[in-house]
Amino acid sequence: MALLDSSMLRGLWQKPKSSSVGSLMKSASRLPRATPARVTMAMGGLKHPHSPNDPFLAKLAAAASTEMGKAQLAGAAGVSDGPPLLDILTNPVMMAAPAQVERSSGYNEHRPRRPPPDLPSLLLNSRIVYIGMPLVPAVTELVIAELLYLQYADPRQPIYVYINSTGTSRADGETVGLETEGFAIYDTLMNVRNQIQTVAVGAAIGQACLLLASGDKGMRYMMPHATAMIQQPRLPSTGQMSAIDVHIRAKELINNRDTLVGLLAKHTGNPVEKVAKVMERPFYMNPKKAVDFGVADKILWRGQEAMAETMKAEEWDKGAGIRVVERPASYGAGDTGLG
Repeated sequence: MALLDSSMLRGLWQKPKSSSVGSLMKSASRLPRATPARVTMAMGGLKHPHSPNDPFLAKLAAAASTEMGKAQLAGAAGVSDGPPLLDILTNPVMMAAPAQVERSSGYNEHRPRRPPPDLPSLLLNSRIVYIGMPLVPAVTELVIAELLYLQYADPRQPIYVYINSTGTSRADGETVGLETEGFAIYDTLMNVRNQIQTVAVGAAIGQACLLLASGDKGMRYMMPHATAMIQQPRLPSTGQMSAIDVHIRAKELINNRDTLVGLLAKHTGNPVEKVAKVMERPFYMNPKKAVDFGVADKILWRGQEAMAETMKAEEWDKGAGIRVVERPASYGAGDTGLG
């Protein structure tokens, strides 16, 4: 780091008295320069950041080359308490524009060059679709767009759908979306060519439970403390509708219920009558009960999944074509066979 203080400037000024602009620039060129550098000028403690390309010294030289600058240089020959160039800094006419300051290259070294991506984008990069809200139109639009994008990106890689949703109603039971929102996501899951792995975290209620059950067989998981629940669709607030309009919407709601019952029966392997019977009232299932009912396939304990996929030694030998031969209990004296 190069330091230019008043003592060095005085040394320059005490050179032979041929104080021409050319000799001044030649003397300034011999000063130590580094990148990045900071020039410290002893002007009452004032410090100026400086780099080799900073126009500070060039501005002084340009000011000194004017008629007023030459007059100050000539009139300051007998002054020994400071270099005459420092007087130019106090002249408001010659220094109307302040010297530009260039910060060192390390000032912005750790500042991000672009805004960080949002969390759903990071999850999408790992092929994870997270449904963490009730199925309202905005959520349905985003989930379907992510599923279609992941199929377009690579139709051979699996898609992981994490579900923590109360379906088309809130936790207090108020309806916030139509049943068609859940059917739209379901149809997209059935339409994409990727393998679909579903994981229930927290709650999978109503239409969200259908999405959990719609994953590929053997790839439907539940966290140890997740809850699944199936129930009949609910009619949204009718407000001041006429009786005939309420009747039409009720008929549509019954059609949606029958569709939901048929899809759950298809994915759980249960008869339609059984599913319709349990759906007469809200039917809650813990992970074990959900596996028994057919909504999920496995409980996703930490580390248990890898052990569950490991074959037994006999199954591995059989698949590898190794024939197991039983050895005699002993080869010699003694019961241990160690003879």
